Amino acid sequence: MSIVVKIPAVGESITEVIVGEFSVNDGDIVELDQVICELESDKATFELNAEVAGKIKILAKEGDTLKVGDAICEIDESNQEVGAKSESGTESQSESEGESEAGASKTGEVKEMLVTSVGESITEVTIGSWIKEDGEFVELDEIICEIESDKATFELPAEANGILEQVAKEGDVLKIGELICKIHVTEGAPVKKEEPAPEAQVEEVKAAAPQPTSVSAVSPLAANILADKGIDPSQVVGTGPGGKITKEDAMKASPQAAQSGEQKAESGGAQPAFPSGGRNQERKRMTNLRKTIAKRLVSVKNETAMLTTFNEVNMKPIMDLRKKYKDGFKEKYGVGLGFMSFFTKACCQALLEIPAVNAQIDGDEIVYNDFCDISIAVSTDRGLVVPVIRNAEQMSFDGIEKEIVNLATKARDGKLTIEEMTGGTFTITNGGIFGSMLSTPIINAPQSAILGMHNIVER
Repeated sequence: MSIVVKIPAVGESITEVIVGEFSVNDGDIVELDQVICELESDKATFELNAEVAGKIKILAKEGDTLKVGDAICEIDESNQEVGAKSESGTESQSESEGESEAGASKTGEVKEMLVTSVGESITEVTIGSWIKEDGEFVELDEIICEIESDKATFELPAEANGILEQVAKEGDVLKIGELICKIHVTEGAPVKKEEPAPEAQVEEVKAAAPQPTSVSAVSPLAANILADKGIDPSQVVGTGPGGKITKEDAMKASPQAAQSGEQKAESGGAQPAFPSGGRNQERKRMTNLRKTIAKRLVSVKNETAMLTTFNEVNMKPIMDLRKKYKDGFKEKYGVGLGFMSFFTKACCQALLEIPAVNAQIDGDEIVYNDFCDISIAVSTDRGLVVPVIRNAEQMSFDGIEKEIVNLATKARDGKLTIEEMTGGTFTITNGGIFGSMLSTPIINAPQSAILGMHNIVER
């Protein structure tokens, strides 16, 4: 029996994809969930996996443009070589993970895990990094992967005890309600293999000493983060299975560390990546977040009649206040007294006095708000995000400062939730931290206005 593998739906606005590089050849024997090829859309690159085990017949070519639902290959699951290979157990994934199936018996129940609704305006998500490997035993509520939208990153917990079968791969774009993975429910847990003798452990530790990871052992999400930082993946040590570079590795990597590694390599006789006086070019794929931000900002520029005004204010009274009270403020509240709390309180007062600036246009109506949900722009390695301080008009200075620290930390760690990213009524962006003198920030639609803060100078 042959199964026709078709291009899956990968997002509400995506109707076609480009066939990338095939990982298998025509006529090869493939296993269930084995990567067949890469597919590229205008939003992401993701992997296509075999839906069954069998002999593959490739119907499309690399570079072909296919619509969602078009056939890309066929898999003849009647071939017996695959079954024999699986039954032999010589390449069992559970064994490669150091686990045995002994002690875990499958019940026959298969739990399908779907993309759940994560926000009113969110229609699709991107699979970030898998924390648990395909074929690995997972426990109920154990985090198995990270899922990203264009606004936030959140964790996906297992819905049952059992063996994980990954359906979507890192980089895949899925609609709400689409299948992410399956869990083959089991009774009991796999029994761990016996620990090796101390001598063997010593040898394993030597063999497993961290080494710079090859570019091929990088998750798509980690590759995008490293590309944004301008870091060569070969200079990063991966902590994932088989030395794979994970999202966490990429987030922790710094250009200084990578540069130091390159300098050491050069001192040992290696040639620099970019020779002095060369004219080399390098292309790096944009992250989904950056592409989404770019499209939305261009859309706002084209659809909104924006006006930018420039005004100067005397910051000396605020600087004197801050200088006078900042030590006592930090000692009493456990958080520093920054300028953003002053800016936020001033904006709230102005918005309450001029409600039209705190309003949104909805069709033929203007929606006025009697509350101030202030969006604070935060620059991260993945792109610009705008978490929201709810009811800022009711908050004290220390409450605002604590919430800013909390949201900024979550933003840089990729832990913001959808709720923390939506519903702002007015935005503040502080370009002064980059030393900018003036800028023309773009409105954060559907809001009506944005305040751009810039550098402070003595005159």
